Amino acid sequence: MSAGVLAALSAAVGSSQVLTHEDPATDLSAWERDWRGRAHGRALAVVRPGNTEEVAAVVKACAAGGVSLVPQGGNTGLVVGSVPDGSGSQVVLSLSRMNRVRSLDVANLTVTVEAGCVLQQLQQAAEQSNLLFPLSLAAEGSCTIGGNLATNAGGTQVLRYGNARDLCLGLEVVTAQGEVWHGLSGLRKDNTGYDLRDLFIGSEGTLGVITAATLKLYPQPAARLTAWAAVPSLDAAVQLLGLAHQHLGAGLTGFEVMGQFALSLVEQHFAQLRVPLWASSAYCVLLENSDSESEAHARQQFERLLEAALEQGCVSDAVVAESLGQARGLWHIRESIPLAQAQEGLNIKHDISIPVSRMPAFCAETDALLQREIPGVRLVNFGHLGDGNLHYNVQAPEGADGSAFLQKEEERVNKLVFDAVSKYDGSISAEHGVGSLKVDKLPLHKDPVALDLMRAIKQALDPRNTMNPGRVLLPCLCAPS
Repeated sequence: MSAGVLAALSAAVGSSQVLTHEDPATDLSAWERDWRGRAHGRALAVVRPGNTEEVAAVVKACAAGGVSLVPQGGNTGLVVGSVPDGSGSQVVLSLSRMNRVRSLDVANLTVTVEAGCVLQQLQQAAEQSNLLFPLSLAAEGSCTIGGNLATNAGGTQVLRYGNARDLCLGLEVVTAQGEVWHGLSGLRKDNTGYDLRDLFIGSEGTLGVITAATLKLYPQPAARLTAWAAVPSLDAAVQLLGLAHQHLGAGLTGFEVMGQFALSLVEQHFAQLRVPLWASSAYCVLLENSDSESEAHARQQFERLLEAALEQGCVSDAVVAESLGQARGLWHIRESIPLAQAQEGLNIKHDISIPVSRMPAFCAETDALLQREIPGVRLVNFGHLGDGNLHYNVQAPEGADGSAFLQKEEERVNKLVFDAVSKYDGSISAEHGVGSLKVDKLPLHKDPVALDLMRAIKQALDPRNTMNPGRVLLPCLCAPS
């Protein structure tokens, strides 16, 4: 069967774009290993179509041969959702060749790009037209728009502009049957039935393959200022967030919180970055103010905000970046926390969301619980407090073997954290998705009616379960008919 499928794939895209282990000179590890190194599968083939019609032909060939597909963009995901399993029977569908910016409409404030377009490339295309595409995250130099949409990526400016879903107006999608949905609308109003766009966004390639998207653009702000503030507690950070909303309004585009231990790791492993104000503060906050008027107006707003915060005691000290270079340096510190944590050793990562008002109580209770259950455990708390998204990571006790810690404690730590998340009406995945890493946890923390609806959608759109099986929903819940 596999020989027939490989022949059909070669006919669809050309033999040079079908990569297999049969060629000893071909190394497929870049497509088979996830970004965090947690999984290393084995593919039947990696197929690299060059256009939507070729994607459709690939999907049809796989459907006819009973072979499942794993769509893949930049392979920067964090939940093992875009690499093949170890069976050697799955086809990885790489969208990397489909990387064009198809069109940019300045008057309509929209851009249409192919799924393999790297996020940074899109940001630069918008900037060249003096416009802004606001999705911003640490992997923007390698992640792709198709992957961003498939996982409904978040990032640092969700507070003002929303997730990837909020930035998308239309999609082009190849269905599980190999048909093409031409939905690349640039309309902001289209009330003609079910919103299929939102169905495919966040589905992690389990319902179809996103091949292109029409996305929103915004005018470039006249000024963008960054401030770094030391706060005595997470309660104080929430208080500062309220003041920031009051003083900056829609200009508040970023509000990141970083725990003292998280910043100590950056100081330890990347001392050249010179982390400010961290040693004497339980938390630091990074704020961004995007102003449509002028830099002077933005600075005046920041000064008033920080004066009020100092008077109310929710900020103990603060600095405002004096240049774009300084601002980038502050953001680089924030983005270096995961890298510093990796330098420290293997760790257990959580991407959770909690109502902002309940975040301090959640952290206080869950921190104490973990430290009581696992003496010496270290907590690396940081994330997008402005939209209630916290990266609640758990590091092994100092001097402990990280690999052994994961093997022994990961399941228990996940249960403790996820149970606490449910207690505080949160979500076990805020922006990274479910993938295969959390697929067995979803039934424990998702409303059962919602899960039944998700299964019904999966069955309707992909009855043979060929699209990225084993991700988001457990395989036994969506078996082929």
